[in-house]
Amino acid sequence: MSKFGGSLFGLNLLLTVLLGAATAAAEYYNYGNALDKTFLFFEAQRSGKLPAAQRVKWRSHSGLADGLAQGVSLEGGYYDAGDHVKFGLPMAFAVTMLSWAAVDNQKELSGSNQMQQTLWSIRWGTDYFIKAHPQPNVLWGQVGDGKSDHYCWERAEDMTTSRTAYKLDQYHPGSDLAGETAAALAAASLAFKPYNSSYSAILLTHAKELFSFADKYRGLYTDSIPNAKAFYMSSGYSDELLWAAAWLHRATGDEYYLKYAVNNAGYMGGTGWGMKEFSWDNKYAGVQVLLSKILLEGKGGAYTSTLKQYQMKADYFACACLKKNGGYNIQTTPGGLMYVREWNNLQYASAAAFLLAIYSDYLSAANAKLNCPDGSVPPQALLDFSRSQADYILGKNRQGMSYLVGYGPKYPIRVHHRGASIPSIFIQRSTVNCVQGYDSWYRRAQADPNVIYGALVGGPDQNDYYSDDRTNYEQTEPTLSGTAPLVGLFAKLSGKLGSYGGGYSKPYQTPKPPVSDSHFLSHSSTTSAYKATTTYTPKQSGAPIEFLHSITANWMAWNTRYYRHKVIIKNNSQKPISGLKLKIEDLTGPIWGLNPTGQKNTYQLPQWQKTLKAGQAYDFVYVQGGPQAKVSVLSYY
Repeated sequence: MSKFGGSLFGLNLLLTVLLGAATAAAEYYNYGNALDKTFLFFEAQRSGKLPAAQRVKWRSHSGLADGLAQGVSLEGGYYDAGDHVKFGLPMAFAVTMLSWAAVDNQKELSGSNQMQQTLWSIRWGTDYFIKAHPQPNVLWGQVGDGKSDHYCWERAEDMTTSRTAYKLDQYHPGSDLAGETAAALAAASLAFKPYNSSYSAILLTHAKELFSFADKYRGLYTDSIPNAKAFYMSSGYSDELLWAAAWLHRATGDEYYLKYAVNNAGYMGGTGWGMKEFSWDNKYAGVQVLLSKILLEGKGGAYTSTLKQYQMKADYFACACLKKNGGYNIQTTPGGLMYVREWNNLQYASAAAFLLAIYSDYLSAANAKLNCPDGSVPPQALLDFSRSQADYILGKNRQGMSYLVGYGPKYPIRVHHRGASIPSIFIQRSTVNCVQGYDSWYRRAQADPNVIYGALVGGPDQNDYYSDDRTNYEQTEPTLSGTAPLVGLFAKLSGKLGSYGGGYSKPYQTPKPPVSDSHFLSHSSTTSAYKATTTYTPKQSGAPIEFLHSITANWMAWNTRYYRHKVIIKNNSQKPISGLKLKIEDLTGPIWGLNPTGQKNTYQLPQWQKTLKAGQAYDFVYVQGGPQAKVSVLSYY
């Protein structure tokens, strides 16, 4: 019985309190409103001749001659971020994310009358990709010179910078870019199939050709298009080949593509890498979740064994996000935001949140649970995490700021975006040249004259601090790849919880700040890898600081056995210890939970754990083959 004793007065009071809380929180929880705004960002990023139905009225036609100097029409597509380069890799990833939303969130998008907007957003990209793929083994991968573009601050309608186009062919391969574009077109073919079967078939034909091109002529696209290296450097192409094969299998049902993903699972890292990142550059977690769907639907057949390995890595990613991965967890800010990198961190949070929302649906449909090293959890826990990231983005954070521009009472008003920061060409008709833009508009302290609705900015730092400064591009610049996953995420949440969600259910609980971790850690496929195998206590009698060392996992990789070492530091004294510095010798692998001091073999506790209270313990982890490292105390006070 409640403290109101079940009285009518108590019930009415409780309802009043709940309704008041929901009203106060509504500004941060209206997922339907947030979804609608994300489409406006894609309209603001359009290149080419704009349609009559264009809703972002401060934009006009631009880039109409793209590619013509090289004998091909490359009009259309999307500008990448706050600049005017059309980078192929992040654009293709964004289209894949939009298409995945259209396929797996069809019910929610149709129910909110947003499917048409979703398909328009996809098609603005796919029409461009069709133009960029004029021959089976040719793909135009970029338009615009990133270096000259970034030296200028001007509107897209005034562009004076180079519009050089860069292509891939059999002599200049790019398996990552061609593979991602194939994945985008295959996913888009699924999205359009119920509405425009002929267009869907065209997309699928291009997807198949691009996959063959990517697989037959292998190489990094940044080796063939060096201009992209400073902006979207690729870390590899194996994940994109698996990613494209997975999408082509789903789009065609052709066993050839599934067999490709299975046969190359180990060689290409699909069943080897356990990830804590999903992004325009790293698709492994997406591949693993997508292929897990086949297994969960009971359609694995002869490939079940390998698909189970894929699912184990999908579980690794999900468990890491939920902080239930045996210590190998994601890093979060004190406010609960997934933190991967300093530059444009929100793109990683939005992608992870969308991916876990998708995986939650796959597990729910199979009536399955997520099995983590720290215990099994229901699919709802994944969706709770996704919602926690969405709510953070929409304003439930220490700054009280929505990082989706134009949403809520407080949002960024000095966005690192050329078009948003300079008055529309319909207002100031005179040309704003390269240098004038920097002098007159880039450095001005006033708010942007054009609100770029639906743009997800780079976001706060690891301590939840955000500086709304146009020159602070790491935090204030929006990107296609960051905003695109929000479509599926907001659609799912608006359908699951209604336009106003979260006011009544228990919020995702954020634990204390975790240790930093690697994004490319390989793990054993056996459950015993998660169990402690050895424990001993090397300590000196009466020492105020005690080290408890254990091996909590081991696995084979490249003919070497690796061990996960966990070291607990315990303050056995009767007073607090601060400024602890440790000497760690014979360390040959990565370490998490300690910060290097800059001195050889010397480490210290992270900023948030400067002091160990009497009796308090703190642990760190390292991985290496061979003998354990030697840990000793250098100093403290």
